[in-house]
Amino acid sequence: MASFLQSFIDPRKNWLAKQHMKALSSRLRRYGLRYDDLYDPYYDLDIKEALNRLPREIVDARNQRLKRAMDLSMKHEYLPEDLQVKKERAEREALGALPLYQRTIP
Repeated sequence: MASFLQSFIDPRKNWLAKQHMKALSSRLRRYGLRYDDLYDPYYDLDIKEALNRLPREIVDARNQRLKRAMDLSMKHEYLPEDLQVKKERAEREALGALPLYQRTIP
């Protein structure tokens, strides 16, 4: 039963889950957010501890993304499309993420 439920919510196996993740990521990108930014440190103590262990620059970038998203939401605006892609790529490069085809398993 548990494997059935896991396969039901796994985006790689379920078309509806894949469509949901696609829609959610596009909505978050409109405001310049990541999925990880939605975790609330006041609700979950593990999230609070994880944020305490992160470098200050990453936490500051997260807080800046949240502030920008709230500002855009209050103005009923979206982040321009050219900035959406640039921001995400720049943040990934700053974190040292390689393209998928350049990654290797140690």
